[in-house]
Amino acid sequence: MLIGLDCAAPQLVFDRWLDRLPAIRSLTEKSAFGILRSCDPPITVPAWSVMMSSHDPGALGIYGFRNRKDRSYDQLGIADSRAVRVPRVWDVLSEAGRDVIVLGVPGTYPPPRVNGALVSCFLTPDPKTSTYTHPPELKDEIERTVGEYQVDVRDFRTDDKERLLDQVTEMTNTRFRLAEHLLDTRPWDFFAMVEMGTDRMHHGFWRYMDREHRLYEPGNRFENAIRDYYVLVDQLIGRLLTRADDDTAVLVVSDHGAKRMDGAICINEWLRREGYLTLTREPDEAERLTPDLIDWERTKAWGDGGYYARLFLNVEGREPKGVIPSAEYEQVRDELIRGLETLGDEDGRPIGTRVYRPQDLYAEANGIPPDLLVYFGDLNWRSAGTVGGGAVHLRENDTGPDDANHAHEGMYILRADGVAGGRAEERRIQDVAPTILELLGVPPPAGMKGSSIAGAGADRGYSQEEEELVAQRLEDLGYL
Repeated sequence: MLIGLDCAAPQLVFDRWLDRLPAIRSLTEKSAFGILRSCDPPITVPAWSVMMSSHDPGALGIYGFRNRKDRSYDQLGIADSRAVRVPRVWDVLSEAGRDVIVLGVPGTYPPPRVNGALVSCFLTPDPKTSTYTHPPELKDEIERTVGEYQVDVRDFRTDDKERLLDQVTEMTNTRFRLAEHLLDTRPWDFFAMVEMGTDRMHHGFWRYMDREHRLYEPGNRFENAIRDYYVLVDQLIGRLLTRADDDTAVLVVSDHGAKRMDGAICINEWLRREGYLTLTREPDEAERLTPDLIDWERTKAWGDGGYYARLFLNVEGREPKGVIPSAEYEQVRDELIRGLETLGDEDGRPIGTRVYRPQDLYAEANGIPPDLLVYFGDLNWRSAGTVGGGAVHLRENDTGPDDANHAHEGMYILRADGVAGGRAEERRIQDVAPTILELLGVPPPAGMKGSSIAGAGADRGYSQEEEELVAQRLEDLGYL
């Protein structure tokens, strides 16, 4: 049984609120738990597919929700289930004849065929009109069971916090109710669900909780909104765990963590200021950068907005109107890295930006990778993709209210036979898929990059009693 909580933050679960989360606390008392280091970039798409395939984003060729289809300037594609060209856990298990239930795992729309039941994710265009289940008739059963099914909240970047809180709560209750129904009505060897509400709550309410957030106000009405939501989720997890007997291995995981957002860097305004990007006209106000707005014959680089920046170079012979000679490609990348990593806040104070070449992160980079990946302020600042207005620094998000960015530190809890309990070593997100397959006795396909947490947990060291026995034996043998 895998319970995924998108963006769940280990500093909140393990260090701050564990006493308020009895179901999770009871798991940690007899489970290995710790930090699950996310992929690069640490964002929902591609992170869940990385977790379920044990391949990194470079191997998958998925660097965000939308990716360049080719070297043209205007062809972008959404990374849906068809973009994942390697087997994920449910594919391997289905091939082995195991019964699976998959609910809400990002990267599952359109719904792939499985040996069991699959309900796809928040990338579903409209659950009223889209086929979002396998088998297709499961959709009617869902509507009879829980009514209108929410794949996501509408417009979570909003100032209407009451509406957002109500929507997230309703969505979460509905998804867990559906999870209980599927567990009770179908055979399963492997069950996996992902709840998106944790992510939406962090983005919508982090400022109200975090005393270090620049917009925090003591005693505000939403100060406990995130905490109370975690309490609700813990209660719902407790109900799911009644379906998992002592022989059932349980994993609770998040794809990445969360941290406060201090502001945004307008990557394209900075590129304009430094002479790398030229527009065909001056915008009257800030607007989204589109290909028709760029003077390509005078542009060396452009960037995308998001939780991190993807920066692309306009290379001669590679892009249609490339201007950077291939011999100068590395020189331009080096210049950009130096400039971006020394870019401070509005007052010039360092913010700790980190810039990576794809080859710094991936053994292979399939598809059309960015030429540089930029984590502004080590992800305390996001990337704003708009142009116009002249400002490089923003203190408000350019796509609507947003309080939090993503952190590399996700979480894992693993309860399984042979796995010693207690806080354990940091693991990688790629380790989850091999863990699941090992627990079910199914050989992993070639190419998986992770190693089983269960195997590591079983061999993670001596208990105090075991250590004393071994020490006595070594002393008897004359080694001590």
